Amino acid sequence: MPAMVLAVDRGRYRCLVGAGTAGERPVTAMRARELGRKGVVVGDRVALVGDTSGLPDTLARIVRVEPRTSSLRRTADDTDSFERIIVANAGQLVIVTALADPEPRPRLIDRTLVAAYDAGMEPLLALTKADLADPAALVAEYAPLGVPYVVTERGGDLAPLRELLSGRMSVLVGHSGVGKSTLVNALVPDAERAVSHVNAVTGRGRHTSSSALALELPGRDGWIIDTPGVRSFGLAHVEPENVINAFEDLAEGAAERCPPNCDHLSPDCGLDAWVAEGHASEARLTSLRRLLKAREEAPD
Repeated sequence: MPAMVLAVDRGRYRCLVGAGTAGERPVTAMRARELGRKGVVVGDRVALVGDTSGLPDTLARIVRVEPRTSSLRRTADDTDSFERIIVANAGQLVIVTALADPEPRPRLIDRTLVAAYDAGMEPLLALTKADLADPAALVAEYAPLGVPYVVTERGGDLAPLRELLSGRMSVLVGHSGVGKSTLVNALVPDAERAVSHVNAVTGRGRHTSSSALALELPGRDGWIIDTPGVRSFGLAHVEPENVINAFEDLAEGAAERCPPNCDHLSPDCGLDAWVAEGHASEARLTSLRRLLKAREEAPD
């Protein structure tokens, strides 16, 4: 029986069977032994056997994980070689960032953008709390990347954000206190995700979402996956090529002008000449190198 994993909790998987049909129902499952060490994460498309009725005290088994179209990955830190897949099969990564209370953390935004490009996902900046600060400076900082953005404020109109989420599976990522759970509750009124408050001394929020959860948007108009607040985003698994490939105007120059295994940060990088010849803008190259450097620098 095909299903989608909605949540994971202590070895139990909440799955949705028959999505979009009259027989749609949640089913609790466990991993079958034959899966070995293969992980199962929120967003995975799986095959179930056993009791798939969804009745209380029943338990199905996950016997197969279908090939993933995308895998959003992170490591605990930049020295950790163990990759953790956070979410599978999402096409859009929504980076939720407050404009104030707490202050934006550009390095963490950059690192999350790198993770999106590495996963082959389309990024979207969701700038919250515009009633507290002007978004112009942050918007200008990311304009050369061409990343789409949406600006929200408490109690404001979320129609522009809903339009960008429509018909897609999107995963929301952001550090604690930025208003991510508030957005989720507004988008899916029955979600009832806990909302955190920012500590006045540290300027940081506390973690309120303890695990990832997939939620269907009203009107069956797509899915959002809420994730726990992050304070770091390890990128030990990311290769520079996976970042530069997201910059088509620069990727061509890298293929033609750069020496083998170029990290695009060293003096012999051929992209400077490529830009000087007018094939791409200096702002784009600066933005690319900022993202590549973000792989080597801890977030703010």
